[in-house]
Amino acid sequence: MTAASPTPSGDPLLAAKLSVPPVVRGLVSRRRLLDRLTEGTNGPLTLVTGPAGAGKTTAVASWARQGTAPGPVVWVSPDREDSPRVFWAHVLEAFRRRLLLPDGGAGLPRAGDGAGRALLVRFAAALEGLAEPVVLVVDGLDKAPGREVADGLEFLVDHAGPGLRLLLTSRVDPLLPLHRYRAEGRLCELRGAELAFTPREAAELLRGHGLAPGGEVVAGLTRRTEGWAAGLRLCALAVQRSGDPAGFATSYLASEQAVADYLLAEVLDAQPAGTQELLARTSVLDRVHPELADALTGRADAERTLDRLVRDNCFVQPVAGTRWFRVHPLFAAVLHARLRSRWPGLEPELHRRAAGWFAASGQLTETLVHAAAAGDWPYAAGEAVRHLLAGRLLAGLDEGRIDEGRIDALFSGMPADVPGAEAALVTAARLLARHDAAAARRWVLRAERRVRHRGAGAGAEVRLTLALLRLLLASYGTGSGAGAAARRTAELMAEVPAYRLKEHPEIEALRCHGRACALLVAGRPAEARAAFEETVRACTGEATHLVRHAAWGRLALAEAVRGELTAAADHAARALDVAERQGIPEGRQSGAGQLALATVACERCDVPTARHHLALAAEFTDTGADPVLRAERAVVRSRVELAHGRWAAASAVLDEAEPHLPGWPAERLAVARSAAALARGDPAAALSVLHRSGSPGAGRAAVPGDASRTVALALAHLAAGRPARALRLVAAADASPAPDLPDRVRIGLLRARAAAVAGDRRAARALLGEALDAAAPERLRRPFAEAGPWLRHLLRDVPPPAARWLTAGPPDRPGPVLVETLSAREREVLAYAARMMSNEEIAAALHLSVNTVKTHLRSVYRKLGTSRRREAVERGHELHLL
Repeated sequence: MTAASPTPSGDPLLAAKLSVPPVVRGLVSRRRLLDRLTEGTNGPLTLVTGPAGAGKTTAVASWARQGTAPGPVVWVSPDREDSPRVFWAHVLEAFRRRLLLPDGGAGLPRAGDGAGRALLVRFAAALEGLAEPVVLVVDGLDKAPGREVADGLEFLVDHAGPGLRLLLTSRVDPLLPLHRYRAEGRLCELRGAELAFTPREAAELLRGHGLAPGGEVVAGLTRRTEGWAAGLRLCALAVQRSGDPAGFATSYLASEQAVADYLLAEVLDAQPAGTQELLARTSVLDRVHPELADALTGRADAERTLDRLVRDNCFVQPVAGTRWFRVHPLFAAVLHARLRSRWPGLEPELHRRAAGWFAASGQLTETLVHAAAAGDWPYAAGEAVRHLLAGRLLAGLDEGRIDEGRIDALFSGMPADVPGAEAALVTAARLLARHDAAAARRWVLRAERRVRHRGAGAGAEVRLTLALLRLLLASYGTGSGAGAAARRTAELMAEVPAYRLKEHPEIEALRCHGRACALLVAGRPAEARAAFEETVRACTGEATHLVRHAAWGRLALAEAVRGELTAAADHAARALDVAERQGIPEGRQSGAGQLALATVACERCDVPTARHHLALAAEFTDTGADPVLRAERAVVRSRVELAHGRWAAASAVLDEAEPHLPGWPAERLAVARSAAALARGDPAAALSVLHRSGSPGAGRAAVPGDASRTVALALAHLAAGRPARALRLVAAADASPAPDLPDRVRIGLLRARAAAVAGDRRAARALLGEALDAAAPERLRRPFAEAGPWLRHLLRDVPPPAARWLTAGPPDRPGPVLVETLSAREREVLAYAARMMSNEEIAAALHLSVNTVKTHLRSVYRKLGTSRRREAVERGHELHLL
């Protein structure tokens, strides 16, 4: 080996700068990177760029030690203090030490001589004479100042011949004609995205630190660090100290503390003061726009600065196809901490400026986020109402739009004493979206007082939001006044700018839906049916999926109550289909469709199916909050109990649902309670229940709901031995507006029984035949099942074809059938679903996006012929897929 030469300054050369760095503890063998480096060094130039701590040096050193290079590896690590002459002195010395230069490099000048073009010419000529290729690794080229080193390397690439393979690592793109090398196919590049650790590699790194992480821990840390090598390693060391891998993986603060010192020293403190201030001020943002950054800094150089940070791999990346930039989340957290420590008290003002910029740009969600962060609640609420946010909240358009949380969660931090009608209206809309009608009503009353106090100063959007909330609240009461509220809402819609309503089709859909729900709670199911059909027609576009889903379900329920069982089953299926296809979150779905299916099954005496759909309906919030759904759920539950002969349980179910229910739902409970009393042979109790609920008297006009109560009264009087009075009552019921099918069938059966008691068996048979004919198209069995033992005797005289559908019982339900084979990935998703894992947890376990998991689940539901997760899991067990 030749004697080491000094640098031009006379200092000795450091051997460490000419040696491949040692392998670090816990090294992860990343075969994909090693293969790429081997492939790249088959050509003249390989470039590895990435931010600080991306693992550039580790990857190249690992490759250099594995022995797959095309020839000897010469390693040089420059320092920032090195002049170009010192850099080339190190390069020459590295070659001499490896005995790679002809005659030991005797024809080349010594290190103290000039490092100009003559040296490079003679060096290139010497490299041309090499017997085999040599890989020159320059690790950290960004530390070599100026253009002179880069110019020298460009000269070597162009003139040293195929014997030189240059491999460069750098935090920034070197001053080389990379565009030309790319066009000529002479450049292999590995950038930050390729250097990022995959979850599998992250798991191996953690194991190298003596940890045994679970899939959730690995996924959490990989997601938090975005695969950044130094961040993962620092987090692994912190996990070792904490002894709580799961807790660390879910803690943003722990991750931030683990990497803060590194990012401050290696990245932030290396930036000019102006750049540091820009980064700190923009740390209040999720994404940075140059114009927004200028608004926060008061300068006009943000775009130039951000572009430079991107080029320098300073944890700032452009958002593809836009002028926006994003900052690595861990770096953003460090910047936020710097802002609070160095400029205390500035953060609210920055949020206020950001809110104004977003408002001017027409971006409502971000406007509200920053107005709330600034504590400017009057402005936030005013913007929300001006943009008709109540409709968005009530139509379920508030799911997962922003990282800070949904708008509902955003306004949960708004104090109760914020002045103005707008704040009260936003609070009322939030509460009503969660079916808390009592609390919402109190806030609507507060908003009304504030609007009256403001007088003519209340804007059209304020008055429209107030009217819409009043209309929707009507369905939680008796439904009275809903017609006037619907008309008032339509009038105010005409006062709002047309473009605003075009942006919010959910407003008209909610208006129609509110009117329909109010009609149903008022006991006018026939009119409600038409109104729900109008609602479905008004639901156009993505903004109205939730309203359409709810409208189909309530339409089905209105039809089921009227005995239109076939249509009810069809429309309930449509409600479930909308929820599945549109991915409506389970927490926002309505249970009306499942409740309608339970009602249909109960009316057809298919008790197991009714019980199944009742259990599913109970999982939805609205079946316990909405008066109509709450009452119908109790009614069907009581009928299921009666079908099993459990009279006390049937009455107890109805007692639980009784408090605070308004008119028609309360009447439905009273009729059901009377049926339970008759089932246990107590007509006096049945009459008492019905009279307490308000039986029709002389001179009283027929009102919706009277027919069912009147028929129930007639049945009770008949059971008490008063057939004449019973017949007078059903005559009155017949005179009421269009009794529903179940009531018409009961009237026919009552008359048939009265005729049989009177000894007119021929008339009884004829009346029974008419009832059978009326019920047959819908397979309505329950009135016959509850009629009593007298019916069995009379059925013997009815021709068999007329009653065959009744005596055959409910149709057999087919066993589980697999419509289409599940893919391997779909079976994996189903298996995780069976373990009660959320969509987010399944996504993390399988390294998929949440949307992809939802797509797989929808495909599973379709193939298994189910509509919900639990049904799919049950079907999977039945088919031995799990």
